[in-house]
Amino acid sequence: MAVRIEIDKDSGFCPGVVSAIRKAEEELDKSGKLYCLGDIVHNSKEVERLKQKGLVTITHDELRRLHDVKVLLRAHGEPPETYRIAKANGIEIIDATCPVVLKLQQRIKKSYSAAGRPQIVIYGKLGHAEVNGLVGQTDGNAIVVEGVEGVDNIDFSRDIVLYSQTTKSLEGLQQIEAEIRRRRPQASFECHDTICRQVANRMPRIRRFATEHELVLFVSGRKSSNGMILFNECVSANPNTHIIFSEDDILPEWLDGISTIGICGATSTPSWLMNNVKKKISDILADR
Repeated sequence: MAVRIEIDKDSGFCPGVVSAIRKAEEELDKSGKLYCLGDIVHNSKEVERLKQKGLVTITHDELRRLHDVKVLLRAHGEPPETYRIAKANGIEIIDATCPVVLKLQQRIKKSYSAAGRPQIVIYGKLGHAEVNGLVGQTDGNAIVVEGVEGVDNIDFSRDIVLYSQTTKSLEGLQQIEAEIRRRRPQASFECHDTICRQVANRMPRIRRFATEHELVLFVSGRKSSNGMILFNECVSANPNTHIIFSEDDILPEWLDGISTIGICGATSTPSWLMNNVKKKISDILADR
């Protein structure tokens, strides 16, 4: 029986990640070494590939100790404090902040500086790199809400301006907006849909893709927030979906009696990794 194996054409790096990796590789090709503040992408396999080319991942504490070097800021963006440290230490910044994230940072900063200084609420994952950069635009005063239950932390006597981390789900943002409106804030309330459509549009597409196959293998990094969101979309559309981190995680018994296999991934999943998965599946089937 011939088995059809298809890689989802809409999966893989988003434009922001593509740009960050391109900038890293251009510098590595010139100098052979570059520092990156945090994992350049939430996929350990891609991080390891770039490490072999000379990319050194550092923490914020390590950044403070560096002087007169080049440091890449990844697509997630950084708070103003990072730029101040870099300037003080003579560090040359290669800024790969995603344009969508950069625009969101600017909007939040403008809202925070508005007359009356409204309460900034961010729907996002606490501690996520992008969220840290967004909170930094408010001198650390923004309230991060991970779900409807987090609305309890909002002061409803103050003006409220709600934004979203770019990779969160539209449904989640709508639930939080509805809950805030239900509680009828005494002051004004604004909700800004700042979800990246490059990510949001993948949800209906990946659901369709998952329904077109008997088995779906979702390839993602363990740290990818976006990966878990898209994986859950796949599972809801096709319960016979497995999340894997590389081709080594494939169990041969998953392929038993299967005639169509779909391979898809997160916005942080490199295409070469999905191709490795396809090759491993082909090799397993060829040995039968």
